[in-house]
Amino acid sequence: MKAIKAIPDTYKSEYRQLLSLGAPVLVTQAGIIVVSFADTMMVGAHSTDELAAAAFVNSLFVVATVMMIGFAAGMIPLVGALFGRGDSRGLGRMLRAGLQVNVLVAAVFTLLMAGLYFHLDKFGQPEEIMPLVRPYYLTVLSTLLPMSVFNTFQQTSNALNSTKMPMWIILGANVMNICGNYVLIFGHFGLPEMGLTGAGVSTLAARLSGAAAISVVFSRGRRYAPYMEAFRGACYLRSDRRKIWTTSYPVMIQNGIECALWTLGAVVCGWFGKIQLAAYQVVNTMSQLGFMTYISFGVATSIRVANFMGVGNYAGIRRSASAGLHITLLLATLASAIFIFFGKGIIGLFTPDTLVIAVAHTLIVPLVLYQYGDAVQLTYANALRGTGFVQPLLWVAIAAYIVVGVPSMLFLADTLGLEGVRVYYSFSAALIVASVLLWLSFRRAVARSESLREG
Repeated sequence: MKAIKAIPDTYKSEYRQLLSLGAPVLVTQAGIIVVSFADTMMVGAHSTDELAAAAFVNSLFVVATVMMIGFAAGMIPLVGALFGRGDSRGLGRMLRAGLQVNVLVAAVFTLLMAGLYFHLDKFGQPEEIMPLVRPYYLTVLSTLLPMSVFNTFQQTSNALNSTKMPMWIILGANVMNICGNYVLIFGHFGLPEMGLTGAGVSTLAARLSGAAAISVVFSRGRRYAPYMEAFRGACYLRSDRRKIWTTSYPVMIQNGIECALWTLGAVVCGWFGKIQLAAYQVVNTMSQLGFMTYISFGVATSIRVANFMGVGNYAGIRRSASAGLHITLLLATLASAIFIFFGKGIIGLFTPDTLVIAVAHTLIVPLVLYQYGDAVQLTYANALRGTGFVQPLLWVAIAAYIVVGVPSMLFLADTLGLEGVRVYYSFSAALIVASVLLWLSFRRAVARSESLREG
């Protein structure tokens, strides 16, 4: 009992720091959830076919977008360590190199996704949704480059312990997106009724605006002036670009492998018809309520770990990871309670189709089960990123999401004929394996770094 009572005092300062850093990110993620909910509700209200088409396209692009976000997040340990040491010049150089590399990565993804466009009919999706898929796909494709610019500045600002500024920009872009959806999907105020394509155009406008706004803030903001002076004068950045690539590509690939499992889930659900696919889209949108909140404090944990790594405070590193885990487990419990008690009502907000509602409701139980695995793996994945020892992320992703996740999904959903329900159960299995392996990897990374410094 005494030990339990002592926990809040032991971690009080760290909880405060994580909440200070994570709350703005949480508000940002909440805004993203609102936009995602609004997108799904508006498209679902327009037609079930468009809802299924959006599920298919978004599930393909989520791999590219999350890999790009992961690549940009690889800058946090580098920038965070420089910030912890007060190296403004090095930080400005790192930002310029990071922007160059991130834009290049986005260009590669744009080309890859453009090539995939010509093979969309080979995924076995319902034929009737394909005319809706193609124009929406091209519109979303055009958002990747501006997204990479925003990601680079956002993650740099986060590593500088300035998480509020990106929050306000994203919230503004979200308002623009929702208003654009209302006008363009349904054709209000004399504009044409564009349906799903209108949702894509609205997303493009919001992402362009966000990239422009954050670039202006960095260029003219007083807080960022010391870094931007070095940014403008930086040259011979090959070594900085190499550092960024070395730190970022394992995070990118780990994110990509993880999201590829969810994309495969959409494809597998599509094998069983547009109702299963539409239900999958609805529940995936709901699942962001948990994921986006966990990742908010995962980012905060990564920032704190990176700052402590810069000064060699290993007790602080371990304390930050533990405090971050406490917060995400609490959030997982809250999210699960919402899904259990209000899940059916939330599903009804997205679509009037009774068949979609009935199928989506069967996914609530497995959705709840994987909340805790998701919370733990996000905490330790971000803590590991903060240490800079990111290579284990690759092997964990392969083991959890490919070796465990893919076979279990195909066996449960297809071989046993259990369709979308067992797709979600396969996610739980993969996340539990990832949680254990990431926890072990984090412990080893901290012990290794401590041993190297002492040596």
